[in-house]
Parts: sequence; C-alpha cells; structure tokens
Amino acid sequence: MRSFLATGVAASLIASAGLVRAQSQYSIDSDDAIKKTAASVAWDMLQYYSGNETGATVGILPGPPPAGDYYWWEAGAMWGTLMDYWRCTGDTSYNDLIMDAMQHQAGPDADYQPSNVTLSLGNDDQGFWGMSAMLAAELKFPDPASDKPGWLALAQAVFNTQANPDRHDKTCNGGLRWQIPFSNNGYNYKNSIANGCFFNLGARLARYTDNSTYADWAEKTWDWMYGVGYIDNDNYHVYDGAHVEKNCTDINKAQFSYNTGVLLQGAAHMYNYTKGAKKWEDRLTKLVDATIDVFFPNDIAFEISCEDHDTCTTDMLSFKGYTHRWMSVATKIAPFTSKKILPVLATSAEAAIKQCTGGDNGRQCGFKWKSGVYDGKTGVGQQMNVLAAVSSLLIENTPPPVTAKSGGTSKGNSDAGSKGDGSFQNHNKPVTTGDKAGAGIITFIVLATACGIFGWMSFGE
Repeated sequence: MRSFLATGVAASLIASAGLVRAQSQYSIDSDDAIKKTAASVAWDMLQYYSGNETGATVGILPGPPPAGDYYWWEAGAMWGTLMDYWRCTGDTSYNDLIMDAMQHQAGPDADYQPSNVTLSLGNDDQGFWGMSAMLAAELKFPDPASDKPGWLALAQAVFNTQANPDRHDKTCNGGLRWQIPFSNNGYNYKNSIANGCFFNLGARLARYTDNSTYADWAEKTWDWMYGVGYIDNDNYHVYDGAHVEKNCTDINKAQFSYNTGVLLQGAAHMYNYTKGAKKWEDRLTKLVDATIDVFFPNDIAFEISCEDHDTCTTDMLSFKGYTHRWMSVATKIAPFTSKKILPVLATSAEAAIKQCTGGDNGRQCGFKWKSGVYDGKTGVGQQMNVLAAVSSLLIENTPPPVTAKSGGTSKGNSDAGSKGDGSFQNHNKPVTTGDKAGAGIITFIVLATACGIFGWMSFGE
C-alpha cells in the first residue's frame, strides 16, 4: 500500500508540474489506421468552415481580419489539401464541398480574381487557387457540369493572367510582383512565393498538356529567381524576396518551407516533362537536400523563421502541410527522390500526430511537432498540416498525376484568362472598406509591426 500511495503522489506532482504528456488518440501503424486518423483530422479541420451554412459565403474561411483569422488564399489551399486527402484515402465525403467552393470562388471571369478580395489579392493568392484547380485536373477529380469551367481551364486562366505582359515589368530585370493591384501594400515587393507558384503552375501545365510554351515560362521564371539570388546559388536555400526600388538587391533572407516546397514540386514536374534532363535532376536533388536540411531537423517539420520565437502568423501556421504534400508528389513523378523523402515524411508525420491531444475532444492538433506536446493553439492551419502529413503517407498506393495523354479528362481552354485585364487595375468593382483589411499571404500588418521591414522575417537567420 505504501508503494502504491508513493507512486500516486509522485504522479500527481509530475502532472501538476505539467510534465506528463497526454496520450494521442491517433495511430499511423497501418493503412487503415492512417485512413482513420486522417478522417478524424479532416473532420476537425472542417469545423472551422461555415461556407455551407445559410447566408454564408461558399468556399472561404472566416475572414479576412478583422472579420476572421483567414485570408482568401488559405481556403484555396485547404480545398487542395482535401483533394489530396481524397486521392490518398478514397474518402469522397467532402467532394461536393470541394466542387462548390472551387467553382464559386472562380470569379466572374473564371480566373480566380473574385471582386470581393481585391485588396487582399496577390499573385500568390491567385496562384494557390490555380494550383488547386491544376491538382483537380491531375487527380481526375470529378469534372464540373458542362456549363462550368473545367479544372484545366481554370488553371490555364490563372497562368495566362499571370503571364500577361501587364504583370511583368523591367524592375529587377523581370519577375512577378507580390501584389496585383498597384494600390495594395506590398506592390513594390517581388517575392519567391508569387514567382514560385507561377513556376509551379507552368511546370505542371507543361507536363499535363505537353505544351512547351508553359515549360518556357517555367524555365524563364527559374532563371530569374536564380539570377536575382532568391535561390541561393551555393546551397539552394530559398529566400523570401526584395524591393523593386532597390532593384531587388536588398534580399530578405528569411526562409519559409512553402517557398522551397513549391519550387521542389515544380522542379520534379520539369524533371518528368523533360524525361529526366540532367539539369532538372541536379536542381531537384539540391532542392530536396536543402529542404530536408533546413526545414526537417531530426526529420521533423519545423518552420525555421518563426517557430522558436512564436512569431508565426496565421498564414505561416499552414506551411508545413503544403511542404509535406508537394514533397510526396515529387516522389511519384521523380521516383529517384523517394529514398530521401519518404522516410523523412514518415518520421515527421509520427511527430505530428503525437501532439494532437488538445481541445475538448482531446485530439486537436497544435503547431510545434518537435516538442511532442500540444502547444495550446488550434486552427485551420494546424489541422491542415497534420492532415497533409498523415494523408501523404499513403502516396505510394496512388498512381502518378495524370496528363492529357494518360487519362486526364478535364476540359481546358488555352485562351482562358484573356477576357480580363491582366494588370487587374480595371478588372473589378470598386473596393469596399472591408476589402482593405487584406494584404496577401504574409501581411503588411506583420511587416509594419515587427522591428522593421526585414527584421520580422530574419529571426531564423
């Protein structure tokens, strides 16, 4: 009895000190366990979505600030994550939600430039929706009704608006700006994610359509990013961006996982499209090595520029999931990467589920995976990260993304996106006060409030 009491007292003291780790309800020990875990994480993620309720706007998450935490782009990323969930698990539960959202938010010209997001619309925001449309084509997601734009056509529309000469100027010798309307905060910034999404989309369209025009743009975009120094020529670290008034020489060397991840997936598509060209094999290999080295210490996803300092914005809290998804897809179209990538993603996913012990249901996921302990903060990004990490464990059981010649059925339109003004300045209705809250993926609010325009993103350097 004395031994039992002593043990009980010790356990109470440890618990009161916050040293006991809650046991996760989740397992990834088998394919069935992975599917069960992914289904639960997906369900909890969608409790943040109200667009299917009466009076709500279809396809978007609550926001933008101050109306809610989320900018328009993150919903587009969420639907893409759910498409990958469907691909990997076979669960069709959310396909109708995905269909309605992706079509509703396409905008009046079917190019993902809806007028209600004018002053939170960057090239990267539009790019994320375009990449989700591209994913729908690649996965043979159910095609929309014949009177609706096809997934391929929507992806082509985004690409064509971004390839429009009005989006490209001579500052910094080329490259897309972060923001689309010139009145937006951040219009003077050319960054890696805007150009990375454009590169990614071009590479994937090239592979899907076998049209060299898309590949030429992808090559041009890569060359510009490498030439301006956003892709470090020595170690392939990918930096955030720079300002046009400085001729893009004032490079902000903050590193975010989705910047390198979006390039990695695009490079894998270029490798596949070029039938294993040596230069793309080399570039992809260096990106894989850099991504794992920087963002997977001890093989667990970690957001180097903000995680340790608790400075991650709502946007940044979702980056780990995209990186998992994009790396996993690379293994399907550039199989030589599998040996390096898949073990890392498996270790990272195991760490991810261990900390999903929060909330009233005891299974909400936090952001800090390496600690193994729920960090007390939940949201769409945290759930989406874990959903992506867990679902991607089943990538080996799936076929490669299709092309038009290998079973793709999506309706395309090579002229899509030509209806509107590529510069966007006269593309939409007058801006409302509510619109002015937004400013893209990494917001101007953050830029203005942290110690200078560069300091806020340099914590990890």
